[in-house]
Amino acid sequence: MTDPNLEKFFNPESIAVIGASREEEKPGHVIFKILLENRKRGLLKARVYGVNPRTDYILGEKIYPSVSAIPDNVDLAVIVVPANLVESVMEDLGKKGVKAAIVITAGFSEIGNVELERRVVDKAKKFGIRIIGPNCVGVFSAWSGVDTIFLPYTKVLGDGREVLSAPRPEKGYVALISQSGAVGTAALDYMSGEGIGLSHFISVGNKADIDEVELIEFLKNDPRTRVILLYVENIKEGRKFIDIVSEVTKEKPVIALKAGRTAAGKRAAASHTAAIAGVDEIYDAAFRRSGVIRANDIEELFDLAKAFVKQPPARGNRIGIITDGGGAGVMATDMAEMLGLRVPELKGKAREELEELKDKGFLPKYSQLSNPVDLTGSATSEMFVESTKILLESDEVDAVVILALHQVPGIPDPVALAREIASIAKNYDKPVVAVDTGWSETAILERREFDINGIPAYPTPERAVKSLAGLIRYGEYLSRKGVLDRYIQGILRLRARD
Repeated sequence: MTDPNLEKFFNPESIAVIGASREEEKPGHVIFKILLENRKRGLLKARVYGVNPRTDYILGEKIYPSVSAIPDNVDLAVIVVPANLVESVMEDLGKKGVKAAIVITAGFSEIGNVELERRVVDKAKKFGIRIIGPNCVGVFSAWSGVDTIFLPYTKVLGDGREVLSAPRPEKGYVALISQSGAVGTAALDYMSGEGIGLSHFISVGNKADIDEVELIEFLKNDPRTRVILLYVENIKEGRKFIDIVSEVTKEKPVIALKAGRTAAGKRAAASHTAAIAGVDEIYDAAFRRSGVIRANDIEELFDLAKAFVKQPPARGNRIGIITDGGGAGVMATDMAEMLGLRVPELKGKAREELEELKDKGFLPKYSQLSNPVDLTGSATSEMFVESTKILLESDEVDAVVILALHQVPGIPDPVALAREIASIAKNYDKPVVAVDTGWSETAILERREFDINGIPAYPTPERAVKSLAGLIRYGEYLSRKGVLDRYIQGILRLRARD
């Protein structure tokens, strides 16, 4: 059972910034300003207070000399003071009755200051205070407006231009837990650009108290979270991780990017967040046993996230491929085979129906129909639609890849095609992913239309197939646990509601 105080990190009624600053470049100023702006915009409902004994007003807001001077209960404290002051701050929080604290401050075990970190945690435990951090950027919750990231949204360049620098993603259903604040905030930038919606972001830093396992367990019951992403450099309690996450993955997918795989990477992790990275093969085994899907890099982490948000896991490993470019079909086939998936030759009803369309002149004379189904450069939108229906109906494939390269003249409106294929796919429980290669305006618009309508779309065949492989591996895990049908039905209900 998760600690009910964890909810205060994401949906507090009041927030105190300990170390609010007048100096614009200081983290205590940036955090205080962002929280105030979110409240003014109606994104944040929580009341916001600043604490600094050396000033009376910041940004026009009254500042209090201590937490105890705030004439209100405080649910969440954000601590941005020097490391040597954090222990005394924790005492003040305890006397005030605060139960949740984000310690942004660095200078603890990551630089060898283990004893100070231990004293801070002991003090917090004395008062029942839960800690995220230290040495972290804290929490960003897109739904509640809580944002303790000390990176301003924009920067002003030397020529006077103000440019977007650290965007936050829109509301969505993907949660991200990161041991690295820098990786986490860069990931938020990536998610924003890719249009991947966020439920919560949590930077755990040194994990002196709350760790990724407790957060994953909390997110299991969070209605805003459908997919949990994890960037870790080490996991301190392996047995606890396996026991708890094995239960979570029956309900929600957990996708992990584990850094520190090499000897040099482990050394870097140890100097970064005091992480002891451990033997990579052990992590592989732990992830497999607990149903965690492992990503090999940050690009794959978010490619998988896109696939898992609205697509069901596959019931098997047989892939059907439809393309208007023979080479793209070959690349998709190669990647599937390399990942241990099957691209079976169509021999049954699906092949008969495709051959009949070819005989009628609906499909091109030179189209190849064995799988991949190559519609050639003479493909039309109508050909893609009918071929997609046939493969979705077929009992010879478990998942479908649509390689709808937009350049061919027979697809006059790729956006409309994406919308129609997505509409058809919603009626089936097979996962579907799409590809349109290129960075022209048309390619971007087609991929975005697929994404908006629930089909993850990628710029290369390889990335699409890797994502589909993740859905297949997850389907295999759920099948072994006996919950695959239940999970798929849940995804279909969510899809219908959306």
